[in-house]
Amino acid sequence: MIKYFHRSLKGNKLEEQSKPQRGSWIYVEAPAKADISDLAKKFKLEPGYLEDAIDEDEMPRLEHEEGISYIFVRYAHAKDGEIDTSPLLIIFANEHIITVSPSHLPALDAFKRGRIAAATTQRAKLVLLILSQISDHYDTYINQTNRKIKAIRSRLRGQTITNQDLIDFVTIEDELNEFLASLLPNNATLRRLLVGRHIPLFEEDQDIVEDLLLNNEQSIEAIRSNLRSIANMRDAYSAISSNNLNRVLTILTVATILISVPSIAMGIYSLNIPLPFQHTQWIFWVVMGINFTLISIVLFVARKKRVI
Repeated sequence: MIKYFHRSLKGNKLEEQSKPQRGSWIYVEAPAKADISDLAKKFKLEPGYLEDAIDEDEMPRLEHEEGISYIFVRYAHAKDGEIDTSPLLIIFANEHIITVSPSHLPALDAFKRGRIAAATTQRAKLVLLILSQISDHYDTYINQTNRKIKAIRSRLRGQTITNQDLIDFVTIEDELNEFLASLLPNNATLRRLLVGRHIPLFEEDQDIVEDLLLNNEQSIEAIRSNLRSIANMRDAYSAISSNNLNRVLTILTVATILISVPSIAMGIYSLNIPLPFQHTQWIFWVVMGINFTLISIVLFVARKKRVI
């Protein structure tokens, strides 16, 4: 799908056009091979970079060839109930801004619906606004993940954590690692943009790039903090589980001893041989008294040693 949008500084809203004009934003979503070929010929682009843009595993980087800058970044989005990242190619051409993505990019909906007033004729400013939206989406998903971790941590305090929570830990950890793997090279791309050799930046634009770098650094630190929290909670849960298991085994061991003590005396007096005092009536109470005394001694020692 290819759409053409245009808005000048004096324009009231972003307008979709049937064909591009100078200063247009060319929005490309899930392009077919024929679309890639047409774009390359029409705007004198490198086809290889356009093909890289629809590769789901493409990593962020910055390329410059024949006066055209190719800015590869990755954006976060929800997919099948999970959070994933996908590549986005922003092309800073001589007269246009071209964005190419393998699927729908929610971060750009705010531009298309007019919620963000951006003039497509200000190409550098538009690129930075797109990067800002992508950064904001990362922050949103990181905050959602942080709330999930806090909810699981509160259940851990009450020792009501479940196996599903452990499965959620794995999912959250994968998402955070995916974010980290995307934001680190995104930051490297922003640093190269800050130099100003790939796209012209005014002083105000440089401030925006610096803010983006700072925001991404904070997001990276938040991700690392969440990963440490997950590791700590997993270790704590393992320690709690091991301690509970040890207590259960100890209680079972003490119970076994308590059962074994009277069983010895009962076993002896159940033998079919002559035994002392076997015909007396009071021997039963003597045996029970001895058993009770031995059981009391075992319980006292277990309490003293804090076994139970």
